Amino acid sequence: MLGEWELWACAKRVLQTHGENAALHAAEQIGALVLNGDAEGVRTWQAIAACIAQLCATGGQAPPIERMN
Repeated sequence: MLGEWELWACAKRVLQTHGENAALHAAEQIGALVLNGDAEGVRTWQAIAACIAQLCATGGQAPPIERMN
């Protein structure tokens, strides 16, 4: 699994790339990984999706670095 800061970086990149469709993109990735039986990939994308949701709820603000450890 990716580290905490990497998950946030991925979430920010997905938001930059997919905008308002970022959550949908994450859900599609999760669905594809489920179909392929990639449990680790599913967990990673679920974590990214949670970061995306938090970024959307906070206007794009990730938690401070010290809270990510």
